[in-house]
Amino acid sequence: MSENKKVIFSGIQPSGNLTIGNYLGALKNWVKLQDEEEYDCYYCVVDLHAITVKQEPAELRRRTLEVLAIYIAAGLDVDKVTLFIQSHVKAHSEAQWLLNCSTYLGELQRMTQFKDKSAKYSNVGAGLLNYPVLMAVDILLYQTDLVPVGQDQKQHLELTRDLAQRFNNTYSDTFKIPEPYIPKEGAKIMDLQDPTKKMSKSAENPNGYIFIMDPPDVIRKKISRAVTDSLGVVKYDVENQPGVANLMTILSTLTGMSFEEIEKKYEGQGYANFKKDVGEAIVAELEPIQNKVKDILSDKKYLEEVYKKGAEKANYVANKTLRKMQKKIGLIPPAR
Repeated sequence: MSENKKVIFSGIQPSGNLTIGNYLGALKNWVKLQDEEEYDCYYCVVDLHAITVKQEPAELRRRTLEVLAIYIAAGLDVDKVTLFIQSHVKAHSEAQWLLNCSTYLGELQRMTQFKDKSAKYSNVGAGLLNYPVLMAVDILLYQTDLVPVGQDQKQHLELTRDLAQRFNNTYSDTFKIPEPYIPKEGAKIMDLQDPTKKMSKSAENPNGYIFIMDPPDVIRKKISRAVTDSLGVVKYDVENQPGVANLMTILSTLTGMSFEEIEKKYEGQGYANFKKDVGEAIVAELEPIQNKVKDILSDKKYLEEVYKKGAEKANYVANKTLRKMQKKIGLIPPAR
């Protein structure tokens, strides 16, 4: 880790197939960041977070490797960034327990996701309560400066900052206090069937999301079924035309066209050509990535080399922070 570079950390769960929301909202920006010389980027497949709910073991293993392959196929360069699987760095699990002991129960019970799910289900696992502490540790172990976050994760980052500050105040400076990173170009992609909600791989209606690995015909069909309105005007108006605005965001992010240019291009045409072009733009972007993913997954040795190399670097950095935590708390670090 270079002393002169700012550290960026982020990760995605392999708890379901990745959507174009993950791609346009996160992955495309990660790729841009790797080419900016002032950043040292750590990107992780957060498999430990995925097991807060029961997973089919073979499926979890398959999706973990697929997510890693998607990272690479989307343009992340293994020589420029650190790519690793969270469970391969044991410091994450160990440091979580140490930080857990500085975390208040009330803080965790106030987390929106825990409140929502505990109200909905009678049996909620302790992992759901505690996983924000693991998320905090993910970030703090790498002395992270900046965390790319969406609106729905700001609460977790605030908790991370609070826990880091509390630990520093109790035991002396140990962690950097991370800041949110809001990318200059960020796209929040909404559900195609309910454009008032963010696109999610856990949505009940499969027509609401597009997976990165969806075949071209499926992508075209889902876009053709996307909710619009009865106005027949392509205009960026989130309040009155959220479905159209969402499709415009997708098209703009993929092609670089401004909203004004899109409005002008489809003036007086209704929605048929507009939707067709959105679908084709997605296919043109994703099809090469899908082919690369298949090639990468077929080369198990290469993939193993990638996650082994990433884990070695991540372990080195994370263990330095873990040893600091152990020493300051009063534990005797293991002999090396």
